[in-house]
Amino acid sequence: MLSATPLSSQTLLIDADDTLWENNIYFERAIAGFITYLDHHRHTPAEVRQVLNRCEHATIAAHGYGMASFERSLVDCFTELSEETPSSEQRQRIASFAQSIAEHPIELLPGVPETLNLLAKRHRLILVTKGNAQEQQRKLDRSGIHMHFTAVEIPPEKHPDAYCEIVVRHALAAETTWMIGNSPRSDINPALAAGLHAVYVHHPNTWVLEHDDLGRPVPPQRLIQLDRFGDLATHF
Repeated sequence: MLSATPLSSQTLLIDADDTLWENNIYFERAIAGFITYLDHHRHTPAEVRQVLNRCEHATIAAHGYGMASFERSLVDCFTELSEETPSSEQRQRIASFAQSIAEHPIELLPGVPETLNLLAKRHRLILVTKGNAQEQQRKLDRSGIHMHFTAVEIPPEKHPDAYCEIVVRHALAAETTWMIGNSPRSDINPALAAGLHAVYVHHPNTWVLEHDDLGRPVPPQRLIQLDRFGDLATHF
């Protein structure tokens, strides 16, 4: 654990979804609505969710992240469990679950605006969020916090090579670069594998497909675990 004395001259790579603003809770609400709408008579809601998780895995691998992929996963899940192709009316109803997410206002997590304001005065901040580039950029534009970042990186997936490419592109030094996020699978472990430091900011509703055991930093790497985004100000 680091001392409370803020570190000087660091580069902070900061995740967006469920680190800066709420995201997964809207998907969970949409999924709950979809499962209720499906109202399957043989499979429990938990079993339907398992099928949907599998559909999402396959869709993301083939088509990437984003609302179109999420809607496709819902349709695939519906088709598999209903054993029939959804009608035009059913497709519209399924699409409405994805649309409800896209239309939801950006809800910043507690402490984010004031903490970013402090951090931006002390360090270089770069937003690093995976997914559909246009959708993620629109969320940032709507968030009202874009001015704190010197650059924005939206890779289709976060893996060690993606972090290495960001380091090279922005001429960063690994010993003074930190990845900050809520996902062990996408934010913490691949950043550590790329030789960076990391800060895991706990979120109670992290997407199940982002769950993983936290990796172990290799000295002199450091890993900090925090309960709240606002706690970053005591470390940086």
